[in-house]
Amino acid sequence: MIKITLKDGKILEFNDPITAEEVAKSIGMGLYKAALAAKIDGQVKDLMTVIDRDCSLEILIWDDEGGRDTLRHTASHVLAQAVKRLYPNVKLAIGPAIENGFYYDFDADFPITPEILEKIEKEMEKIVKEGLRPERFVLPREEAIKYMKEKNEPYKVELIEDLPEGEEISFYTQGEFTDLCAGPHIPNTDKIKAIKLLSVAGAYWRGSEKNKMLQRIYGTAFTKKSDLENYLNMVEEAKKRDHRKLGRELELFAIHEEGPGFPFFYPKGMVVRNILESYWREVHAKWGYSEIKTPIILNERLWHQSGHWDHYKENMYFTQIDDQDYAVKPMNCPGAILVYKSQMHSYRELPLRLGELGLVHRHEISGALHGLMRVRAFTQDDAHIFMMPSQIKDEVLGVINLIDSFYKVFGFEYHVELSTRPEDSMGSDEDWENATNALIEALNAAGLEYKINEGDGAFYGPKIDFHLRDSIGRTWQCGTIQLDFQMPERFDLHYTGEDGEKHRPVMIHRVVFGSIERFMGILIEHYAGAFPTWLAPVQVRILPVTDRANEYAKGLEERLKEKGIRVESDLRNEKIGYKIREAQVQKIPYMLVLGDREVEAGSVSVRSRREGDLGQMSFDDFVNKVREEIDKKITYV
Repeated sequence: MIKITLKDGKILEFNDPITAEEVAKSIGMGLYKAALAAKIDGQVKDLMTVIDRDCSLEILIWDDEGGRDTLRHTASHVLAQAVKRLYPNVKLAIGPAIENGFYYDFDADFPITPEILEKIEKEMEKIVKEGLRPERFVLPREEAIKYMKEKNEPYKVELIEDLPEGEEISFYTQGEFTDLCAGPHIPNTDKIKAIKLLSVAGAYWRGSEKNKMLQRIYGTAFTKKSDLENYLNMVEEAKKRDHRKLGRELELFAIHEEGPGFPFFYPKGMVVRNILESYWREVHAKWGYSEIKTPIILNERLWHQSGHWDHYKENMYFTQIDDQDYAVKPMNCPGAILVYKSQMHSYRELPLRLGELGLVHRHEISGALHGLMRVRAFTQDDAHIFMMPSQIKDEVLGVINLIDSFYKVFGFEYHVELSTRPEDSMGSDEDWENATNALIEALNAAGLEYKINEGDGAFYGPKIDFHLRDSIGRTWQCGTIQLDFQMPERFDLHYTGEDGEKHRPVMIHRVVFGSIERFMGILIEHYAGAFPTWLAPVQVRILPVTDRANEYAKGLEERLKEKGIRVESDLRNEKIGYKIREAQVQKIPYMLVLGDREVEAGSVSVRSRREGDLGQMSFDDFVNKVREEIDKKITYV
């Protein structure tokens, strides 16, 4: 008797081995038709997988991440099949599902143009309609290599040769097409109801600049045409909100060819940046943090001791000073540790919370750079908390509450993920288990739902990640809380306990912005460049209708500056309609239109970027309105 435990705890019993697909059918035809994959004992598998032992089972549909990824993985195979049908000499590389879609890398001796892309997409639609059923088979290593050599697929041969000895080598066939693949796949290509190829980009084989540049085709797929239409509308909206475009138009920042990956902030961008930093300092002072500043360049010995040399060296920059080797810091934690270690600490001082807006540098390949979202130099809003083991739960809860209150100010909702031990890690199993359990306890105490990301933790400890949802539904990973038992051990950190003996502290590494640069990029796209009044580089623009109002405009400008309001006057000899349109394009929250009537009455005619014409009001009433939005940090999205 085989006992299968479902997600809701119900147990199904079967006399003989049965496929996950047949289990779905036994539960109900609605679930059977919607089913895309199965999660068996926590592992995502094909619905065609035979269950021959007791296990837990979850049938995955489109609403489940595993279901979406499985469908899009199959779509990537449909893409490769279409390319091979049309262009048999093209060589295949890899084709995974990714967030919101999939891609496949090809080695073609011709450029894949928009016209070719359209042709491939039509062939994909034919394959989908053929209703092909992916079928899995396994080959021994040498046979697998021979099989791929016969198909003249050198990239697949290389992948097989690099697999560890003894690892199962599987393939999937759909129709005439076979590909090296670990799976899983949906049971039939006809479940892909909507498919769209989006773009072509260059991609180095295996991500190395030393290897050949391939052509990567990006696409997306859905189970409903309406979902595809909604997604494409979102993509178009995202293009309008592109922070690189708006950064130029609004004179916020730029990336110059003299410094790829190193952003330049212009005066208006610095206004936004400084407001973010000031707010960060205000919040952290309230929550009991002390601010520090540590050097950008530190001796290489420190990075050996911290473990970064063994686990992060390829992302670091190096230099020499007085014939000694130094590294440009990629993270702030070793500097904070040296600050802690500079004096003895008592248990009475703990927890000790040290915050730093620290500039770090990390080597990113040129193809990965993307405006402010992926740069080589950025400021992390780091904090490191040194505490006793008994304080872990309360401190993690405190950070969770700080982050929650912080994001609400900007109008963000978020979801939480817990990332566990990666393969490339340091420390004992016991430390990792204790650290992971401590984070789980804190999440449960906070009442937060969370998803587990197996193997995605930092090399020194598990972490909680906060993923923000922006105004058009995209998610961005920003805040993180990392629990670390390793660094205190490696740096031999101590505190004097109540018993007068030395004890080992535990560390929390955490960020809220993530990086100020990236957070600014997210804000620009979240608000489509139309910052709320408290964040706007220019909060008010004064627009005289005629030269007769210029002196009155200058006087108002000075009075507004005295009230702490960022203001500028447009005294050009242009039509008022033109001035208003330009202020709207610059996304300035408020415009004061001044004509003879306003000059005589000593009032202002107010136009809001968001609400349109608000009519005439007294200067004091207008100041009170704007100051309220600034002081209360009122945010409209």
